[in-house]
Amino acid sequence: MAKRASSKGRTAARRDYLNGQLLIAMPAMTDKRFARSVVYMCLHNEEGAMGIIINQRADKVSFAHLLRELDLLSEGAEEEVPASVLDRSVQIGGPVRMEHGFVLHSPDFSAGSATLEINGAIRLTNTVEILRAIARGRGPARSLVALGYAGWAPGQLESEIRANGWLSCPADADLVFDANLELKYDRALAKLGVEASHLVSYAGRA
Repeated sequence: MAKRASSKGRTAARRDYLNGQLLIAMPAMTDKRFARSVVYMCLHNEEGAMGIIINQRADKVSFAHLLRELDLLSEGAEEEVPASVLDRSVQIGGPVRMEHGFVLHSPDFSAGSATLEINGAIRLTNTVEILRAIARGRGPARSLVALGYAGWAPGQLESEIRANGWLSCPADADLVFDANLELKYDRALAKLGVEASHLVSYAGRA
């Protein structure tokens, strides 16, 4: 699951792909990096797929640390940024390109070609411009900052779904942007009317 999906253009394809939906890891998931993970799908087409894990916290990286690493926050300038911004969590978006930041956010922000329009409620931007805007209080109303992403080669995700690795369900912005990461897995399953304890007997549906 560590291969990068290529893309053409900056608009997510529609058709029968999983763009804008959630992937929910099944107990059969053998990759520990994705255990009990919920992935928001940003791009899925014949060339592969990519998404952002939305329920794994990067415990050793704070938003303030990320800003300093990117030279967006100088020494002693913390008082210029609201504590609510500096204290926000950074998440692990997946094992690919973990040295880069990716931001899922509401549609009230755009960085031009660096922003992928996924659906009417959620966009993806991967430029420092959005981090600078968030730090200055001019960012999107809702956002999720993550390091790295999850990527699949052509046909790989489909094979994993057939092997009972994932369930899928519609996404909603309230779930994606909720700061309570611990509840996201159960909330995503609840959208399918499933409880985690029943997943083992829930094989085959995706």
